[in-house]
Amino acid sequence: MRVLGIDPGLERVGWGVLDKAGSQLKVQGYGLIKTPKVAAQDRFLQIHEEVTAIIKKHRPERLAIEKLFFAKNQTTVMDVARASGVIILAAAQSGLEIHELSPPEIKKGVTGVGNADKKQVQFMITKILGLKETPKPDDVADALAIAAAHAMRPDFR
Repeated sequence: MRVLGIDPGLERVGWGVLDKAGSQLKVQGYGLIKTPKVAAQDRFLQIHEEVTAIIKKHRPERLAIEKLFFAKNQTTVMDVARASGVIILAAAQSGLEIHELSPPEIKKGVTGVGNADKKQVQFMITKILGLKETPKPDDVADALAIAAAHAMRPDFR
């Protein structure tokens, strides 16, 4: 089973693709979609096009995306929500099964603790995936954590 994990954003979208065979996870690719400071609609179009290209290249069966949980800045949360919608649309158009995970679900799935800090999550994702170093920037490590947390769920099939 192949999972595309996405950490949504307007300026930066982290992505990571994992295969799960039995209890083993294997990284197939990861990266960052970075949008320039242009009109929002142009950024959304770029995100849609790049996510669609990632789906075509890696052919995942599922999308695991971080669910918006809480944000102090309402402008930021709206932009991230709109970017998430664009990403979910690209996945739906490609026929992917879509799963949203909250930050505590992701943290618990990777570390065993729902309130783990970012450094703990990054440490564990590096170990779980057998990487030599933590992927940078944080958005990419977060995307891999999202994919891994989804793939390691007990109900994953």
